[in-house]
Amino acid sequence: MSGIGASGIILLVLIALLLFGPNKLPELGRAFGRTLREFKKGANDLMDDPKDRGAQRVDVSDEETDKPKADRRLPE
Repeated sequence: MSGIGASGIILLVLIALLLFGPNKLPELGRAFGRTLREFKKGANDLMDDPKDRGAQRVDVSDEETDKPKADRRLPE
């Protein structure tokens, strides 16, 4: 699958100009840019590690150190 060339981009711009007019086109571009920026921000927030939230630690104490490891089992 080949990408869109220069002639394809020019054709898309001309069609958008005919459909929306020269006055409405900058508004649509700004709205699209804002939407894309908010989407990226939301995606980055979901992907980032929760550094500020404080990792929850579970302190596991080994009370029965005399038992061999083979006898230890998880609760059922």
